[in-house]
Amino acid sequence: MIYLNRLLFAALLWAGFASAATAQPLVDTNWVAANLSNEKVVLIDLRNKIDKGSYETFLEGHIPASIHSNYLEDGWRVGRDDVVGLLPSEAEFEALARKLGVSQDSHVVFIPAGVSSSDFGSSARAYWTFKVFGHDKVSILNGGYAAWQADYPSQIEQGAPIAPASGDFVARFQPQGYITMQQVAELVGREDKATLLDGRNAQQYLGDAKHPKAAQAGRIPGAQMLFQETAYDLKENRLKSAQELTQLYAEVDADQPVISYCNTGHWAATNWFVLSEVLGRKDVKLYDGSMVEWSAHSDNPLAIGQSNLDKVKGFFKSILG
Repeated sequence: MIYLNRLLFAALLWAGFASAATAQPLVDTNWVAANLSNEKVVLIDLRNKIDKGSYETFLEGHIPASIHSNYLEDGWRVGRDDVVGLLPSEAEFEALARKLGVSQDSHVVFIPAGVSSSDFGSSARAYWTFKVFGHDKVSILNGGYAAWQADYPSQIEQGAPIAPASGDFVARFQPQGYITMQQVAELVGREDKATLLDGRNAQQYLGDAKHPKAAQAGRIPGAQMLFQETAYDLKENRLKSAQELTQLYAEVDADQPVISYCNTGHWAATNWFVLSEVLGRKDVKLYDGSMVEWSAHSDNPLAIGQSNLDKVKGFFKSILG
């Protein structure tokens, strides 16, 4: 019996190491448990004000071997020219990643709090940032720390962890998933060339409300709304299944590139993650400046109210019940 248990443990451990090599976009608590002693895996707990967490919250309890980095304060997003939420420079991000112990061969796993869709967005945005700077071995713990607490309540560590040794990660900008404001402006009015996907709620999309940092309310003309919370199971506090997401994102045109945006590129990261990483589309870009940057330039057009397409959809929904 002891021998069989050892074989089972070895198989679980091997499965964990094998999957580390493939770096699936989402991993579960069992995967993390199997990789706690894997020196190639870097577990980064991103709890911050969005999820009502902090470093102090991390000290009260965290996954063993994980380290903390405050998503809102540590440089995952930076401000330039009064625009918040922008991609850091190669040098800035390289320094951040190395400080967290990330090397070229590391498999980075982000740990959200596991309390809301906006909280998941922190990990999705950090994930995207690593991809943009050329690091493909990156995953998110689906369900976050809350799932770990539920599944492994006896494996909770408290206090400050040992600071990791500096990593050797080298940031190399990859443009595939990134787009500038100027490039977005070239696509406005050309709905046949790209889908502009607005990840905000209906009030902000229609122009009835706006982000505090946005100069004006409204949306990028021609944009389609798909509120990022659509992708999230609010009851289970984790991303919905790939099958559910395939159905929910079916209205996003599969025959042309997608530009995902929101207010500051945070909510938009979840839509990008679903389309690019879960559903496997390679033609999806995230506009990090989003509406805060777009509305700061008075020559950029804005749309408010329902679009003609929305009106048509609303009409058919009303007659079909």
